[in-house]
Amino acid sequence: MNSSHSVKVSVLIPCYNCADTLVESFESVFSQTFEDFEIVAVDDGSEDNTLALLKELSANDARLKVIEAPHGGIIEALNRGIEACEGEFVARMDADDFCYPTRFEKQVAYLDAHPEITLVSCKIEHSDKDALLEGFRLYYEWMNSLLTDEAIKREFFIESPLIHPSIMMRREALLAVGGYEENQWAEDYDLWLRLLANGANFAKVDEVLFQWRDLPTRLTKTDSRYSRRNFIRAKAHYMLQTILKDHDSIFIWGTGTTGKHLSNALLSEDAPIKAFIDIDPKRIGSVRHGYPIIGQEDLKAMWDASERPILLQAVSSRGARDLIRTALDEMGLIEGVDWFCTA
Repeated sequence: MNSSHSVKVSVLIPCYNCADTLVESFESVFSQTFEDFEIVAVDDGSEDNTLALLKELSANDARLKVIEAPHGGIIEALNRGIEACEGEFVARMDADDFCYPTRFEKQVAYLDAHPEITLVSCKIEHSDKDALLEGFRLYYEWMNSLLTDEAIKREFFIESPLIHPSIMMRREALLAVGGYEENQWAEDYDLWLRLLANGANFAKVDEVLFQWRDLPTRLTKTDSRYSRRNFIRAKAHYMLQTILKDHDSIFIWGTGTTGKHLSNALLSEDAPIKAFIDIDPKRIGSVRHGYPIIGQEDLKAMWDASERPILLQAVSSRGARDLIRTALDEMGLIEGVDWFCTA
């Protein structure tokens, strides 16, 4: 591919019925300290004033390219936009979010200084921090704590470790995995997992550079592709291509709802499950899908008798992750190598 680019960064923004927030979001892009960018805005058949606003903004700033398309959904809009992107890097942004003035400057500097990194994000904050429920507050804290490639990959299968509109990535890497795909689960997490399977490296700038507006109309709240069950299906599918591909014995710690859905998804793709682990004496000694449910004290013997074992933590109750982490540390198992958190 030709390595020359007319601009350094292409900012890819799909737009659908976002007239109420569009101007503020685009102004946060136009106000960046880094100026060598284009904006590729795809109007996805909006029924409000979105397209008129985009045309007005583009008349005032030639860096904005507006693509008109019939409504086809976010994946089709994103892939239309990618075809028009000319930058070395592609930055994502949504028309209801806000980025701080130095976001592009610092993300470009990071990618230029770290050629081994494929995709860089940043710390984020919510547009209404005081209204955050406890679960979302913990999610933000967790996500903002994952800054390095090692940390992000270690916890990749808990939740999506990246917020889609906060990322900047190398365009050639995006093209190498075929852009966005429709696989009946979240398109952004699917992309991260395909990049992971393709050997990508990830990082975040250790600074809050992006503000996320989590509106009730966001697809994660309205589209079944973003359901918990489909999220687990995505995890299982790509685990088998990445962390599980060289293992012949999978242990799953957890027989509750999360462990049930994860094991169902893995078994649908013929995963080599060996046993389940639980601490409830009423469950220990029984079977799940024909595989034994064992206690923590029996794990080491079965582990040592297995040729290439790996363990998946699948208990989502508050505090369980740390308790299981302690138990496995005491066994001498290494997180991110011998075992991974999935909840």
